[in-house]
Amino acid sequence: METELKSLEEKVFLLLRLYQDTRIENKKLRKELADTHAQCEKLNEKIHVAADRLETLLLNMPDNE
Repeated sequence: METELKSLEEKVFLLLRLYQDTRIENKKLRKELADTHAQCEKLNEKIHVAADRLETLLLNMPDNE
């Protein structure tokens, strides 16, 4: 009985450690995802600004008639 309890205790401690490690990793991954999302939004904004500038340039080009 003592051996079984000791084994169970070790398994519970292992489970808790794995749980804590997983929580830490998930927190890190959530931050990476948020950072990537923010970077994506910035890049999309730059794309829109560039597209607007290009459209303005194309509209202001003289006709070659």
